[in-house]
Order: sequence, then structure tokens, then C-alpha cells
Amino acid sequence: MSNQTVSRPTRVAQEIRRTIAQLLVQEVKDPRFQNISITDCKISKDLSIAKIHFALMGFNENDPEVAETLAALEKAEGFFRSEIGKRLRLRIVPHVRFYYDNIPEHAQHMEMLINKALNS
Repeated sequence: MSNQTVSRPTRVAQEIRRTIAQLLVQEVKDPRFQNISITDCKISKDLSIAKIHFALMGFNENDPEVAETLAALEKAEGFFRSEIGKRLRLRIVPHVRFYYDNIPEHAQHMEMLINKALNS
């Protein structure tokens, strides 16, 4: 496999991530999705499950808004699956699972600690 060859699961995951992000910006009018960012998508080798990671800008993992947003995403799974099926024309449309991604939160905290250390 050359450096330019990307596996089918990787390509499908990238397309699903892009599609979900587009849907959240253009189609879904739920105010809970205003500060959402789709950070990653991983898909099983058999393309049956897509694990979509999201972050909420301005919120921490323990904030109630994160749980509310996760519940809203899970409730809309059928909508997301049907749109993925229509837009990507997949033979098997993966089940969509959402996970909160706290990496941006940790990165922001680390940046603050670094700046504090540099300025002291």
C-alpha cells in the first residue's frame, strides 16, 4: 500500500464526518448544536458502526449542556443515518454512535498551564 492509497474505511469515515458536520450547520435547527464541532469519525472495518466524536466549544465534559447535546444527537441518529445513506450511497449504512471528545478541553488547559509557566 503506497502513501497515497487510503483504505476504504478511512475514506468512508472522512465522508461521514464531513456529512455530519454539514448537516449540523445547514440542516439541523436545534440550538443545542450551535457550538458543536465534529472532531473525528472512526468506522469499523465492516463499515457497520461509525463512532463520531464531537466537542462543544465553551463547555466542559461535566457541563449539563454536553449531556443534553449527546442525548439530542442520539435521538437524531435515524435522521443522520438516512442522510448518510442518501448522500454517500452506501450499500450498508453504518449505525452512528456519538462520543464527547474532551481533547480540545485538555489542550486548552495545557496551553493555559504552559502560558502560566512561561509568564512566571
